[in-house]
Amino acid sequence: MDKNGYLTDTEATEVKGMKAIQTLSAVLLAKVFLCGICIDYAAAATFDDPTWPCQQRKVESLSMALMWTSQLPEGFDPQKPGTLTPQARDLAALLSLRKFSLEEAETAIREFADSDNNAEPQQMAAIFAQVFNSLGNTRRQIINGIESYSLKQIALSEKIDLTRSDMRVLMDAEKPDFDKVDALEEQLDWDERVFRDRGRSLTYVCETPVLIEKRLYALAHLLMKYAK
Repeated sequence: MDKNGYLTDTEATEVKGMKAIQTLSAVLLAKVFLCGICIDYAAAATFDDPTWPCQQRKVESLSMALMWTSQLPEGFDPQKPGTLTPQARDLAALLSLRKFSLEEAETAIREFADSDNNAEPQQMAAIFAQVFNSLGNTRRQIINGIESYSLKQIALSEKIDLTRSDMRVLMDAEKPDFDKVDALEEQLDWDERVFRDRGRSLTYVCETPVLIEKRLYALAHLLMKYAK
């Protein structure tokens, strides 16, 4: 220190160098931790499709015929199920709401079947077709979102690796630019935090298409159960 108690230029440089070494050590530890996440992320994916990071098997399209096990009317087109009565349209709209529980759905279907003379199999199939198309579109949008999400994670992972590489180059220089190292460290911390936060939400996001599929199966069963 000088006579005023301040660090000399040489001491300041040494302190900054120590800080950079500590920073690099922290980066290496973070790399080990983050690589663990990357391994889990990669293990969940089907390696032949980098856009699908989920453990669940990717099923892009569903079949109404596999869910509606009763015989469909001859010439019935799930994409054009025909005209629904106002009560049937209202029921289909309710059943398409994912927040509408299956218990509530069964009550609504039973009340519809008890009060509507058009609750024959064809009308019930037409109701399910409308629900199937509505939830199927939602499901496809979610799958597209997961694919986009996966590509963003891959790009962010590559960015993190590049930042680490840049930090190593700076630290290996004869006179490291510690200000640049600090800036890269700050960016690295942020990118790693974003990567981890996205990874934590992966489980819920991947489960959603499966939950919609299960809901459709359950609704088909209920509509067939109360068909007259």
